[in-house]
Amino acid sequence: MEYVSRSEAPAGCIFCSAADGGEESLWVARRDHCFALLNRFPYTSGHLMVAPRRHVANLTALSDEELTEMMAMARHMVKVLGELYGPHGFNLGMNLGEAAGAGIADHLHLHVVPRWRGDTNAMTTTAGVRVLPEGLPETRRRVVQALGGADD
Repeated sequence: MEYVSRSEAPAGCIFCSAADGGEESLWVARRDHCFALLNRFPYTSGHLMVAPRRHVANLTALSDEELTEMMAMARHMVKVLGELYGPHGFNLGMNLGEAAGAGIADHLHLHVVPRWRGDTNAMTTTAGVRVLPEGLPETRRRVVQALGGADD
């Protein structure tokens, strides 16, 4: 609620800030070329994003190392979230550019969304809101612990 009730948008790129930020930035893992962080407006519990550390909007501008590390991290996040939450499936995807639906178009990111049969409920359909069984700080604690508890 604190985040969505702000009168001003956060300054700068949220991904660049989160890459080296503290726990409040909701990152869960960091590597040489990319990092993972929880989505502040999750579709489901465990919804996270994998992004390059470098501020880049275009998929074709990623180096082979960045792309490889992003996909390896996404694969690892699917494994960890699968063990932690037991979803029935996952959505992975990128919205590249504002016209494609990117909320933040200037720093590409890959969504990793755990899914359960029947997880779309009446609240999302009728009120445009989501009901999550777990708060973001608890989700972050659980995911970081499942990743081995290391901060980096």
